[in-house]
Amino acid sequence: MRATERAISVVICAYTEQRWDDVVAAVRSVQAQSLPAHEIVVVVDHNPALRARLAAELHVRVVENQAAPGLSGGKNTGVAVSTGDIVAFLDDDAVAEPDWLRSMATGYDDPAVVGVGGLTLPAWDAQRPSWFPAEFDGVLGCTYVGRLPGPVRNLLGGNASFRREAFEVAGGFAEHIGRSSGKPRPLGCEETEFCIRVHHCLPWTKFLFEPGAVIRHRVPPARGQFAYFRSRCYAEGLSKALVTGSVGVADGLATELTYTAVTLRRGVLSNLGRAGRGHPDGFTRAAAIVVGLACTGAGYVVGVTQQQRTRLRPGMVL
Repeated sequence: MRATERAISVVICAYTEQRWDDVVAAVRSVQAQSLPAHEIVVVVDHNPALRARLAAELHVRVVENQAAPGLSGGKNTGVAVSTGDIVAFLDDDAVAEPDWLRSMATGYDDPAVVGVGGLTLPAWDAQRPSWFPAEFDGVLGCTYVGRLPGPVRNLLGGNASFRREAFEVAGGFAEHIGRSSGKPRPLGCEETEFCIRVHHCLPWTKFLFEPGAVIRHRVPPARGQFAYFRSRCYAEGLSKALVTGSVGVADGLATELTYTAVTLRRGVLSNLGRAGRGHPDGFTRAAAIVVGLACTGAGYVVGVTQQQRTRLRPGMVL
């Protein structure tokens, strides 16, 4: 099947009227694709007023989340109601470049490819803070430094696509992992756990990172504050603990350990070198990398400890 013949359903999950303009922009960007989508499905997370407004104003299919509240439940609903051979996901606060779907579709020329993800660039509402290290763009929902084209362990959830067979074999996204308005922190990594689980079920398949499939993810000023950075890194650690609790430490942290040992170490050294050449922002970025790693590690330890306590039964001794 040629790329232009693939039926790609695009799922956008929405939850709040505060992102109305963002959701509309996301839908419009999909409608403007050089390779038309088979269908666009907007899944609204238990917000009847928003669902009614979107259904009245957008010429796309708008449905209510039929699963557990949260992003994972919304994605699972999108998979269930869509009909395309491939299901692509786009964040509700991102816009896709015109060749986004076309670039994704070419990756499926290889029958061993079960999923294709693209490049997510930050679109800052204000100027990017000088201290914010590109190595931690992942906490913004964007592609991090050092991610190379080709096979990867997992895709990034806001810019990803999967063959429908992946869901038929491995099931859907784990609904205890991922963002939800009912959780005190914005947890994530539902796509990481899902990709690892797919590979367990279909070990001969692979996921591809295709940097030609570009989206731009909106970054409001609040996400450029250091307090937000620390909080998101901590939440990332909690999320990684949930992933390892589901698929094991070896698979759940393989990429992260390599990234820490190579990319983060290189980032600290290069920024310290920049500071030594008279650029103060090099020192602040190096410090932010260290703080971000420490917060992520702390979140992971707390998350693992919480899971161990949950598993204990009365009368059991550690």
